[in-house]
Amino acid sequence: MRSAAFAFALLALTPAGALAQGAATPAAPTADEAGLQTAIAKSNAYTALMNRTLRAIQSWERYASWVDMKKGPTGKERYIDYGLYSLYDVTGEIKRAEEAVTRAPALPEIDQTIRRYIRAYQEFAPLITRAERYYERKDYRDDNATEGRNLHMLMVPAAKTFLDERATLDAQMRVYKKGLDQRELAAVEQREGRSVRWQVRNVMINARVVMDLMPSNEKPIVDLKAFDAAVADYAGAVREMDRFKETEPKGVPFIESQASSWLGRLRDFRDKLGRGKGDVRRGAANDANWLVSSYNTMVSLSETAIRTLR
Repeated sequence: MRSAAFAFALLALTPAGALAQGAATPAAPTADEAGLQTAIAKSNAYTALMNRTLRAIQSWERYASWVDMKKGPTGKERYIDYGLYSLYDVTGEIKRAEEAVTRAPALPEIDQTIRRYIRAYQEFAPLITRAERYYERKDYRDDNATEGRNLHMLMVPAAKTFLDERATLDAQMRVYKKGLDQRELAAVEQREGRSVRWQVRNVMINARVVMDLMPSNEKPIVDLKAFDAAVADYAGAVREMDRFKETEPKGVPFIESQASSWLGRLRDFRDKLGRGKGDVRRGAANDANWLVSSYNTMVSLSETAIRTLR
């Protein structure tokens, strides 16, 4: 089981100015709403960068799937053709995140971490790109993998720094976004009631709580009591969405089916965890991989659903 399977996306929040569903001209925000809007804008800038740079984690884990990380490449690996994934252009995301650092609200710990994260990415990403091209072109056949070994020696420490900063940023943003999630959900309900937008946010907020309890390489054993509570809350959010459809035949676009399927697979996963006493390594790793991949899809679909309402 590789840690790449557990790299998951974050959900961007809805700007306060977009909350009034169907309104031609949004009402002027109150002071509280204005504060929420600036907090959401900052969070979204950081979230966009984190989601876009997930590709570097996925690329590194693809590399780690076929190379001996202690010895480096020899050029004769069975799956050397796997190479690495090419990275996305994140110039715009970095620029917006750097601008957000200087804006209110001041978040001293997170702001400092995002600066370090950007620096770590900017040191790591060019090495990934060089390696991706090297293996794509099969240059290791010409130099007996000499350049591959040189790159490996540079990438390993750069990857460690980047992944360490990512872990710190993930933990900090998880706490920060939890508070914003609840404020945003309350603001949506106050303006629109339990609308389509509210349903999307409610489902995804509860899905994120489940994701925060998913296993990792470092913590492969799941706290089953906490996991059961999170799944129950997520199931409640899905049932709330079902009730909404009873009065709104169009239901909740894009994520309705995916959210229901995810709940079913969550319950299958929980059964396997139970048989393995919470240890994902005892027959549940493939299910965990599927759940993370499907969650990332739900994040994209939910953001599409929100955009269609604006």
